[in-house]
Amino acid sequence: MASTPPDTSKRATFLRRSASTLGLWALVSAAFASRVAWAYVGLIGVLMVIATLEYFRMLKAGGVKCFPRYGMLLAVGYSAVLYWMLLGAPGADRIEMVGPFGHATTMIVNPFAGVPDWFDGAAIFAAIAGAFFLQLRFPIRGLEAIQAVAVNLLGFIYLAFLFNFAARLVFMVPGPGEVPGAMLLLWMIAVTKFTDMGAYIVGSAIGRDKMIPHVSPGKTWQGFGGAIFFALLAGCGLYALCKDDMPNFATGLHVLGGWGHVIGLSIVMALLAVVGDLAESVVKRSLNAKDSGSMLPGIGGALDLIDSLCFTAPVLYFYLQWMTP
Repeated sequence: MASTPPDTSKRATFLRRSASTLGLWALVSAAFASRVAWAYVGLIGVLMVIATLEYFRMLKAGGVKCFPRYGMLLAVGYSAVLYWMLLGAPGADRIEMVGPFGHATTMIVNPFAGVPDWFDGAAIFAAIAGAFFLQLRFPIRGLEAIQAVAVNLLGFIYLAFLFNFAARLVFMVPGPGEVPGAMLLLWMIAVTKFTDMGAYIVGSAIGRDKMIPHVSPGKTWQGFGGAIFFALLAGCGLYALCKDDMPNFATGLHVLGGWGHVIGLSIVMALLAVVGDLAESVVKRSLNAKDSGSMLPGIGGALDLIDSLCFTAPVLYFYLQWMTP
């Protein structure tokens, strides 16, 4: 049987990837257009659950001992409680305001009050203690026991913990409505995904010099340059177009801090997006898996989709905490 010409294969992959990307942007746009809080956390939660399921499937397929049922239960339980606290925001300070046309709206004044400080620590403790508890049922065979505990802990922190910073971003800034940080979340997604697109487009077109071939043979330094350029294009372009729609703190300080912060943040997030993509490559190559799943033709699974977001969402969250007056 004649093999498929390389150009034809690349073209087909590009078309499948483009179709999947357009479909995803349509789904994200629908969630953003709804301006309904549960649509945001619902989309984030579904992607997180599917990605976690793919992670444990890869572990099982790679012959790595783990506790997938406990891992899934912990991820779903942690996310459900987090979303309940974010949506209900018990303890958050809210005031009712009346707009210029007489429409009532809710303003979140102290969005950090919704999630208690001990919550994340308790969840990480449950991930460690629960995995060790389950391991007590089995005999010790070399490193197998400690690996089982470690991969369960990694799965929780890598996916359920890190990716859910995207949900926190929606509610952590002050503003009117159910989703005061909607435009901020869109900005983060755009910068991250444009980084991925820039690396893929430029790398496919002119990529020659391998970046880290022992981790990801397809990554090139030319693609890395394209990733930085596209991230700046998305970050600065969206900020210029939608600056007035992004929230401000009560002092009048813009949440992104101005043009210098936007440029610096775009570059930092691009670097972390590349690291996030390579981090998933480490996981997949360790488990001899090409893709995490087949949900998205040309892209792979949900984990292939959110890998870079798991690294960019936390850094934007921590930046906003630093910027908070």
